[in-house]
Amino acid sequence: MTLFSGSRVPVGTWLKMAGPEPVEIVAHAGFDFVVVDLEHAPLTLETAYRLVNSASALGMTPLVRVPDHTPSTLQKVLDAGAAGVLVPKVDTVAQAEAVGRAVRFPPDGDRGAGGTSRAGRWGLRPTAEYVGERVLCVPQLESEQAIEAAPAILALPAVDAVFVGAADLSLSMGTTPDDPVVREMIAWTLRYAAEAGKPCGLAFAAAGPAVRAIAQGCGFVVVSNDTSMLASAAVSLVREIREERG
Repeated sequence: MTLFSGSRVPVGTWLKMAGPEPVEIVAHAGFDFVVVDLEHAPLTLETAYRLVNSASALGMTPLVRVPDHTPSTLQKVLDAGAAGVLVPKVDTVAQAEAVGRAVRFPPDGDRGAGGTSRAGRWGLRPTAEYVGERVLCVPQLESEQAIEAAPAILALPAVDAVFVGAADLSLSMGTTPDDPVVREMIAWTLRYAAEAGKPCGLAFAAAGPAVRAIAQGCGFVVVSNDTSMLASAAVSLVREIREERG
């Protein structure tokens, strides 16, 4: 829970590349956390394990966006040492409850003990400390149904924060993230989260919209990703050289 315990709004980015260098670069850049993207990148669980380890060693909070709600995937990601999970397409309270149970140990959930994993320091971590650690459970709200259920989802004890996937939300509505209706739905969710005392996160491609969202009460932001930052820098560099030469 330390990611959300400070006074500063946490700033993170997605990791979509398998190499260790992007993790080091974003750590040196000053990001607070990373989200290893198992939903929209061709990364394996073993690669996620390495990236989580690197991020943690470099002082960032390592989160993982899992590809689905499967308890076994959530178990493996958390045993790999992830500080929390973003779970896509959580549309109902029942789904949020199931995800919450999958990431919590009994009596609050169904997560199995794997104290010999990295999360348990390969058996060296005291059991009470291992099972007592609160990993972050962050459902992604990506449909009108999910937004309607947001107050009840935020009220669940197992849920620590929510993340609104504006792109998928607008796509499901047949529109774009700039649609006033979509913007108002996001604003509703920010208000619901504030009332619940839990952060609501959003993702952005650039700094400007992220700064404005923070001013409007956004609790954490995920800005750009390793591949897009590389692509943008490469395009800008080549364009600048060619424009200089005429």
